[in-house]
Amino acid sequence: MDTINVNANLRDKVGKGSARFARKNGLVPGVIYGNKEKALPISLSAKEWEILIQKPGIYGQLINLLVNNEKYFVLPRDIQFHPVSEKTIHIDFLRVTDKSTVNVGIVVEFINEEKCPGLKLGGVLNVVRSQVELLCPATAIPEKLVVDLEGLNVGDTIHISSISLPENCTPTITDRDFTVATIASPRGGMDEADEEEETVSEEESADDKDEKSEENKESE
Repeated sequence: MDTINVNANLRDKVGKGSARFARKNGLVPGVIYGNKEKALPISLSAKEWEILIQKPGIYGQLINLLVNNEKYFVLPRDIQFHPVSEKTIHIDFLRVTDKSTVNVGIVVEFINEEKCPGLKLGGVLNVVRSQVELLCPATAIPEKLVVDLEGLNVGDTIHISSISLPENCTPTITDRDFTVATIASPRGGMDEADEEEETVSEEESADDKDEKSEENKESE
């Protein structure tokens, strides 16, 4: 995934008042944290950010933040939204280096549905995981994982082991060969997938909660 350049400004003050002031002036408040360095309060153009956030896989997007002529390579970690307008009201950016590894949810894309015998016979693509969490080098995060459905029949199961992963990227779940999708019959009956689906939400958790910044409170 290519790095994107984004301009930002250093904020002189922190706290709710500073965050509100930034939002009233068309800016989104945020903070750069991590890498055992001091948290850096910033603000960036709300208009520019709202365009960027439409990009798929935003949490895996490496960003070169230009703050007062200083460069910071970061990843969006926690994005807070207004409950009504759904506009971004605060962003936490994690500092990374070329030696950093991070947990990132990677979108799964399914191709060649028209070449899938199971789907042609009336089967249904049952997606258990629309994204898979991988441990990746911060500077080499894949944009997506591709699953080829060609040749699959009703009853076939797609496990993580059958998906080609980028170099140096590994699943964060290591205790089993988990299900990503199945080709189910129209009447269902895919017990393995159903059980897997029920546990997905329990397994997926935020990976940087231990490094939460005090800036998160600004959006309250």
